[in-house]
Amino acid sequence: MIYIYHDYGGTHTTSIAAAFHLHLLKPSSLPLTSEEVLNVPFFNKLTKKDEGRLIFHGKDSDGHKVYTIGKKSSKLIVPALYDMTMMLFGHFQVEDQVILSNTSPTVPFVMSIGGGLSRGLGIDALGVPLLIKGAKKCSPLIYDLVEHTKKQANQTTEKVLLLDNKHFKV
Repeated sequence: MIYIYHDYGGTHTTSIAAAFHLHLLKPSSLPLTSEEVLNVPFFNKLTKKDEGRLIFHGKDSDGHKVYTIGKKSSKLIVPALYDMTMMLFGHFQVEDQVILSNTSPTVPFVMSIGGGLSRGLGIDALGVPLLIKGAKKCSPLIYDLVEHTKKQANQTTEKVLLLDNKHFKV
């Protein structure tokens, strides 16, 4: 099984989701400290060259690979991933699953502003504190989203599962 967490930039809520999924962050550490947020692998580290690329975060305790992707404003990336996966699975008779889980609903407004300032404009002095505040606010929701994602993955027989996660809205 392959998990892919996706959102606009692929470096904030997706990185936190991957960290929870891989047990780099524990629910017992909620609420997260500023240091924990900044130590999440890839958190606020990706650049424009990483847009639309799958970023490998590791294998979970069951041996499933965990990736993230930033799709920017493109509504085409997730459908393309779905179609490509279905084509490859069919062509090579692969018996596996891909779970595409959207973390965008968990993004608070303060995190959107912080990401725009830090990643978009390069103004870390203003953006990073807002990102940390946003991450602290949404991290419990992201943890719940990850647990929901894993539960749905274990309950489906679909080769590709798309989770929009709209019910995790901040």
